[in-house]
Amino acid sequence: MVVLKSSRELELMKEACVISAQALQLAGEAVKEGVSTYEIDKIAHDFIVKCGAKPNFLGYGGFPATACISINDEVIHGIPNKKTILKEGDIVSIDLGAAKNGYNGDNAATFIVGSCSPEVKRLVDTSREAMFKGIEAAVPGNRIGDIGNAVQTYCEERGFSVVRDFVGHGVGTKLHEEPSVPNFGHAGRGIRLLPGMTLAIEPMINLGTYKVKTLSDGWTVKTADGKASAHFENTVAITNNGPVILTKA
Repeated sequence: MVVLKSSRELELMKEACVISAQALQLAGEAVKEGVSTYEIDKIAHDFIVKCGAKPNFLGYGGFPATACISINDEVIHGIPNKKTILKEGDIVSIDLGAAKNGYNGDNAATFIVGSCSPEVKRLVDTSREAMFKGIEAAVPGNRIGDIGNAVQTYCEERGFSVVRDFVGHGVGTKLHEEPSVPNFGHAGRGIRLLPGMTLAIEPMINLGTYKVKTLSDGWTVKTADGKASAHFENTVAITNNGPVILTKA
């Protein structure tokens, strides 16, 4: 069931989303050569707790950290640890969220350690822009398929592929709610978008094949061909005045 939020509920939810955005910004600023993914996760964790919120990924389904930190060919759900040290040229996708007032925020971004190859930089830039293309399509009267089609068209026209196995989702009192929000599909199909919907729009875009594999840790998802992947996400409210990004720092 899709839950529509009132103006009051959106205001409550916005606080969790702003904390999520600020935590992501701080984590991104820590992405530097020689830093461990554990250190980045701790920065995000400590900030969220300091704000009187709860890291909503921590313990979710048994996940052991505040943030999913995925490097290079890791698509999503990378587990932070002390042994993984960032190096020049890495791209680092950080996905995290906070819960406060009974509501959740959820956002992600991909950061570059120093500089990377031109094709990987283009992947990151395309993935970020694809997210905004999807958000632009999130207007009342459109359908879920319009969001996915906007993302897919933009990326595939530029030679990249869209992950099929994982998609965006509704977000609210639960971290994952209905509806599913694929990053692919046909315009004009799927459920109709209504004011009060709150969606996590999150393209996961690969340099090579769209196919992925999950590692033996049960969490980390990698590209099947070992090529790079990028991930961007915002929590968005659909309003009569158009889409509003709630996860703004």
